[in-house]
Amino acid sequence: MKRFSSLLAIIISIMAFSQQQGKLRKVATVGFLNVENLWDTIRSADYIDGTKDIKNPAFHRSIPMDSIKLLEAEKYDGPWSDGALIGKKVVREQGGSEEFTPKSAKNYGTKIYKAKLANEAKVISEMGAQYTKTAPAVVGLIEVENRQVIQDLINEPALKKYDYGIIHYNSYDYRGIDVALIYQKRRFTPTNSLKKELKIYGDNGRREYTRDILVVTGFLDNEKVAFFMNHWPSRRGGEAVSLPKRNAAAALLKQQMDSIRAADPTTKLFAMGDFNDDPVSPSLKNHLKAQAAPKDLSEETPYLNLMYPLYKKGVASLAYQDAPNLFDQIIVSKNVISDQVTKEYSVYKTEIFAPAYLVNKEGNYKGYPFRSWNGDQFTGGYSDHFPAFVVLQKEP
Repeated sequence: MKRFSSLLAIIISIMAFSQQQGKLRKVATVGFLNVENLWDTIRSADYIDGTKDIKNPAFHRSIPMDSIKLLEAEKYDGPWSDGALIGKKVVREQGGSEEFTPKSAKNYGTKIYKAKLANEAKVISEMGAQYTKTAPAVVGLIEVENRQVIQDLINEPALKKYDYGIIHYNSYDYRGIDVALIYQKRRFTPTNSLKKELKIYGDNGRREYTRDILVVTGFLDNEKVAFFMNHWPSRRGGEAVSLPKRNAAAALLKQQMDSIRAADPTTKLFAMGDFNDDPVSPSLKNHLKAQAAPKDLSEETPYLNLMYPLYKKGVASLAYQDAPNLFDQIIVSKNVISDQVTKEYSVYKTEIFAPAYLVNKEGNYKGYPFRSWNGDQFTGGYSDHFPAFVVLQKEP
């Protein structure tokens, strides 16, 4: 098996838009991590109480299977979406929940769960710290089961002192996994959040349920920003066959970014996540129209893919069957790009975070991300993706 050596060779890759002079002043890290199936140990289902307001977390929440008999619920065979479920009370089973329990083949009990939490907390706390000397101000999370696992995560000793808040909505993903955002409350103040359901369909015309796009607006150190967390449809069935689904995700993301930018062009936009495509894929290049270099930015093409230069250097964030990919990306609006330090945040560094402990050191997967699972065996590892982050800087 060909060694995936590029992941070892480039542990820290940096993109700089100019030779910026002077020392970093006020700094902030924004990044994200695929936490590779962060589930609790309890077999769960989703309970949708459509009598509550859609923005109320109790509208769609995760509950233990044992609790279903205690709740009012009707039989439901219709489409799964917030709008269709208004006024109804229904239960939706999670496709992946049974796999992560003490009775499963994974023997997924409290010991493994706590080790998993500690591992993910360590990674998050260190992202960008070599530049900022602190944990990230804002972190996106991918593959979380529910709000409770996020709460357990931010209560870990490595993160608790930073007083992170949580923004999370349950999705109708067929497995039961979601995206979320955590943020240091002293640095980021959210003003609005919502989820946008991605409606995609298979060849048979039936809807396929996947992750939502999470949209969050607010103020980062008093600057108006918007974050868009993504976990686009996988390449299951083949890259070409599944591409239209990611094209649809790109179109939805662009619509959301364009809408916020039109309402207030001063808002700084950050779209990030696992796009299941590379920076040169049609979804990102042609549908989102994410540009490769600052010189290509304009009013018609205002979004820059910060990962493009890294991709051209051979940097990868994961590998599947010895094929390296850079699926984990950060895309920003052009008002986050500056060739000098000003009184507003601009990009200083962008990296795929791959310190030695996140890299497999031996065996057939030497150089790959040190993932948590090898089949049903817990490895003690972290994730099958390397995380990504951007460091912002401005004058104090």
